[in-house]
Amino acid sequence: MNLVQAPIETGTLEVPGASLCYQVRGTGPLLLIISGRPTDAGALVGVAACLADRYTVVTYDRRGPLSGPPVDTDVASAGDDAHRLLAALGTDPSYVLGNSGGALAGLHLAAHHPDQVRELLVHEPPLPGLLPDRDRWRAAFQDVHDTRRTGGAATGKCVGTAGGGGEPPVLPDPSVLPDPSVLPRAAAAGGVRGHGNPDYFLAHLLLPVLRFAADIAALRSGRVRVIVGVGTASGDGVPARSARVLAELLGVRPIEFPGDHQGLAAEPAASADVIRAVLR
Repeated sequence: MNLVQAPIETGTLEVPGASLCYQVRGTGPLLLIISGRPTDAGALVGVAACLADRYTVVTYDRRGPLSGPPVDTDVASAGDDAHRLLAALGTDPSYVLGNSGGALAGLHLAAHHPDQVRELLVHEPPLPGLLPDRDRWRAAFQDVHDTRRTGGAATGKCVGTAGGGGEPPVLPDPSVLPDPSVLPRAAAAGGVRGHGNPDYFLAHLLLPVLRFAADIAALRSGRVRVIVGVGTASGDGVPARSARVLAELLGVRPIEFPGDHQGLAAEPAASADVIRAVLR
């Protein structure tokens, strides 16, 4: 396992309505990792550490802390945050890896700021609007949102809906993560803090995220190479099906990743091997 306990630099970038706490580790070309919601940077710290042997890896806590009351946040806002972070870090195009909702932010970034992206790897972006049974999924996720609003058990329902009735998500094995004592406080707390975010996600992010429509024409223009990843154990959940349809629309072959929708976190070393192999 190529786990690199590289020195970690931290910083904070002010963006409209919030601040982004970010971490930088490793050396080499810049690789921005955008985690899915409701997790924070700590969710993918394992794969980030594995990739620090080849890349300067940047992870960040998305939209927190907020500078005002919670508001609905759409994918365009998340993509613009990534754009501002890359602009603050330098001018060279970056590799970008996005998981789940983070993959949607990466798609927006590549479509609207292609000069900042060298290559984009999206792992299971949830795009129910691309599916033939899109109306069914819109109604199902609306039900999840309404369940949360009325005080029901919405988190479990959301997992079951997105996974097509599958098992709850797999969380990272602590034995494969770097020692938290060597991480900055924000990064060490990220995974734990992320598990406290589901209520905010369900209230302010779920529906705006799932309404996102990728700009297929812009992505097909060829300005940015887009690689689409699907977990071998993901079955026919919304993210996996969406990824396969997206790959077909872009005219590319899906790349198989170990595990399911949480594979990047649960199997960081094996996932990092795939990432190294597919990025040029």
